[in-house]
Amino acid sequence: MKRLSKYRRHPLAAALVIGLGLLLVGSIYAFATPAAPAEASNARNQAVQEGRQMFLKGCSSCHGLNAEGTKIAPSLIGVGAASVDFQVGTGRMPMADASVQAMAKTPQYSPTETMALAEYIASLAPGPAIPSQESLNYSRDGNLAQGGALFRTNCAMCHNFAGQGGALSQGKYAASLMGVPPQKIYEAMITGPQSMPVFGDRSLTPLQKLSIIKWLKNAENEKAQGGIALGKVGPVTEGLLVWTLGLGLLIGAAVWLGAKSK
Repeated sequence: MKRLSKYRRHPLAAALVIGLGLLLVGSIYAFATPAAPAEASNARNQAVQEGRQMFLKGCSSCHGLNAEGTKIAPSLIGVGAASVDFQVGTGRMPMADASVQAMAKTPQYSPTETMALAEYIASLAPGPAIPSQESLNYSRDGNLAQGGALFRTNCAMCHNFAGQGGALSQGKYAASLMGVPPQKIYEAMITGPQSMPVFGDRSLTPLQKLSIIKWLKNAENEKAQGGIALGKVGPVTEGLLVWTLGLGLLIGAAVWLGAKSK
């Protein structure tokens, strides 16, 4: 103790104590801090590189080597991971003919490959992110009545009053929303695929989007209250069917009565 007290007043004693203290704190922090952030960053970088390789092989011929776009396909810079997840995850992309509307079909890429492509496109510029499953709890956060009103105001003119889809101008169409996963519906609203407008958070808040999804899922399971539902394709088509069928029956009855009178 006497030997230690002898050096306690040394000019370098304070600096030595502070240095040892910082070394101790740094060592504890290094051992206590999990390596997950660094591992996550490495995994993301690897996914970005894999996504770039897949992009060069399967997408660059239309969208350009750096996703800058060409005469036949738009730029993907700034579209975000959500757009890639929607287009590729539903099989709409890649497509053979860019002059027609992309149709939903069996995806050509696995979920892991789709995520890698999404990570690469997201690394080019900020854009809408893929919504997490935790943020899509529409049964808890959505409002059914509000969702119906919002759907009729913003969506029914294209997707039909019951979400069955409908024809648009110039040979295009609005796809049916029945059976579509909530994540894909949400991604479509925030990215605006095909002829669909983008519904950002200023147009529809996240809770309003969940309310629309809740209404659509309720419409999927809604039972017919009576009569023939006719696929819920809309009053014009249903009326035309009934009108044509009714006229056909009347004409048939008239011909039959005329033949009987002879």
